[in-house]
Formats: sequence, structure tokens, C-alpha cells
Amino acid sequence: MNPTAASVHLERFGAIATVTLNRPEVRNAFDAATIAALHAAFTALGGETQVRVIVLAAQGPAFCAGADLRYMQQLAGFTDAQNRDDAMHLARMLRAVAECPKPVIARVQGDAFAGGLGLVAACDLAVAVRGARFCLSEVKLGLIPATIMPHVLRAIGERAAQRYTLTAEVFDAERAVAIGLLHAVAADAAALDAQVAAWTQALLAASPQALAAAKRLLADVAHRPLSEALLADTAERIAEARASADGREGIAAFLAKRQPDWVESGPNRTAL
Repeated sequence: MNPTAASVHLERFGAIATVTLNRPEVRNAFDAATIAALHAAFTALGGETQVRVIVLAAQGPAFCAGADLRYMQQLAGFTDAQNRDDAMHLARMLRAVAECPKPVIARVQGDAFAGGLGLVAACDLAVAVRGARFCLSEVKLGLIPATIMPHVLRAIGERAAQRYTLTAEVFDAERAVAIGLLHAVAADAAALDAQVAAWTQALLAASPQALAAAKRLLADVAHRPLSEALLADTAERIAEARASADGREGIAAFLAKRQPDWVESGPNRTAL
């Protein structure tokens, strides 16, 4: 994708990539171009070995207001097939974020409503500034939060999702932490950046191979019954991890009382 695309901006610094929503004049609302740009960015970054951590950020006072209502008004005139196709583009973009093999941190500097809340839920880690607000506002517009719901349920659970989907209540960052949408609240922009930096350093200290495998493990094991098949699955995964290059290196480094090779080179492991 074009790193200076109008709606989404992509920057790389060492092993860290930052994807920034760049439509502050419409509160970073989604349109077709923005959805396509996000999908392209996360698909590309997921395949770049140099990139180890992705930060999702936004310009302006709002993180993301969900769908651009003018764009939604246009969709009302589409055929059923066109509407389904458009919805699939959004669903696939969210999946690209959630299933990206690199850990994704949401840096939420302002409000996240509707699809914007879903975007936060699709990320692995999320921190917001204290004044940020959140809302599943779709039912007030005669809509439902369908494409974002798998990610919302994974983040906040069924009971909280029932309340906030049906009431469309606005809730604050502290409540978002309490129900699982966020992992932390920051007092201001400086604290927001500090939390993102702390998580980034923690992630850079981990094996890139292990992080990708751990993400797949979390997605695949969630809500499965504790069956023999699950036990066999998890046993196979740890066996593969032990025999992997990063597994051997990590254990050897621990026994030798040195840093593993992925830490020694740090955030500037390769120039991007």
C-alpha cells in the first residue's frame, strides 16, 4: 500500500510499525478506502519479518467513529449482493488485524464508537486515555454490530455485550477496563505513549516465533471443551515450540545466562 495514503498512514521505525487512521475531519470514520487501506497494511506487515510489533493509532480527537454515515447512506442504495460484499470487506479487515501474526497494540487517544470499538477489540492489547468514551451505537441507527461482534464477544464476553449492544450506552475508559475491552487507562497522552512503549519493549523481549504461535494458540483454544483432542492439540504445539529454532535458542540463552538473539539486536534488529 502507499505509505502516505490519505486515510491511513504507515510508518516503520526499527522493528515497530505504526498504522495511523488519518481522517480526523470525520472522526476517523470508515469508508471503503479506509477499510481497504487497513486490510492492506495489516496483511503486508504480517508478512514482513523485520516488523515485530504493530501500533494502531489515530489522528485527531477521536480514535474512530465507526462507519462514515455518508458512506452508509450510499450503501442503502446498493443491491443486496453489493451490501454483502461491502460488509465482507469490513469483516476481512478486522480478521486481518485479529489474526496478524505480529502483536497489535491499540493506542486509543479518543472516542471509539461502533466499528471503532470493534477495531479496538480486534487488537491484542489496548490502552486508552482517561477521557476516551466507547459505545456500540448501532441499534440507535436501526443497525446491528454484526461484523464486529466476534471480536467484541472475545474481548468483553457475552453478558457485557448484551448490555452495551442493546442499550447503546456510552461508557468510559475505566468501565472499558472492567469489562475487558481495554487493558489499561492512561492519564494523558504522555502516559498513553509510555504504556505503549512499555508493552512494546516487553513484546520485543519475546521470541517473534513464539508470539505468533501464542496468538494462534489463544484463538484456537478459547472456549473449546477440555477433551482428549484439545489435550493432544496443546501437547503437539508445545512439542513443536520446544523443537523450534527460537525454542532451542531461548533455552540455551537461559542456561548460559545471556540474552537470546532476538533481544540482543533489540528494536533495530533490521532496518526497515
